[in-house]
Amino acid sequence: MRNYEQRGVLPPASRTKSGYRIYTDLHAHALRAFLAQLPAHGYPTGGEILRSVNADAVDDALRAVDRSHALLLRDRETLNAVSAAIGLLTSSEARSEQVLPVSAVARRLDVSPATLRKWERAGILVPPRDRAGYRFYRPEDVRDAELAHLLRRGGYLLGHIATVVSRVREAGSVEALASSLAGWRDRLTDRGRAMLFAAATLDEYLRFRESAATDE
Repeated sequence: MRNYEQRGVLPPASRTKSGYRIYTDLHAHALRAFLAQLPAHGYPTGGEILRSVNADAVDDALRAVDRSHALLLRDRETLNAVSAAIGLLTSSEARSEQVLPVSAVARRLDVSPATLRKWERAGILVPPRDRAGYRFYRPEDVRDAELAHLLRRGGYLLGHIATVVSRVREAGSVEALASSLAGWRDRLTDRGRAMLFAAATLDEYLRFRESAATDE
């Protein structure tokens, strides 16, 4: 409790004549509100929310909540993009197992080499280079290029595509990522539910503060 008070998560406590802190129902509401924010927004954002409320900067607290909701929405959109892309990739024709130069990959996708270089600058593609400095595409690099091409045609922005391709790359294969989608979706659902509870608990704390201020 003392640590939370020092960090501004709890409002300042009054003290007895002998120096002991006095914690009240206000502090109990603040603590419940803070603990509810953790599974919803994480420790840094949860602390920011409570510190802002305790400093009477409610708009700042709500902005922090809004940012967290925006991140959850982005994660949901990324999940949907991954799901759609996996369906398209697994239903497409088998990929070549050969190492290809950039010109061959460009022809395969019917895009220009400049487009592939643009995707590389955006962090979507990471093809290695040979000793002469020329890019070459391994089978997994061709897969990433195909995935980027499908998502680009679907209207996704480059930054979003980079996130999706990174997910596939981390999983090691489209198949491995596909098997993890259900767990990923469950985690997002749990976070969304936690946000609902956090919002209700925060509103309860705000109302209690307002009531306490009126009674003074």
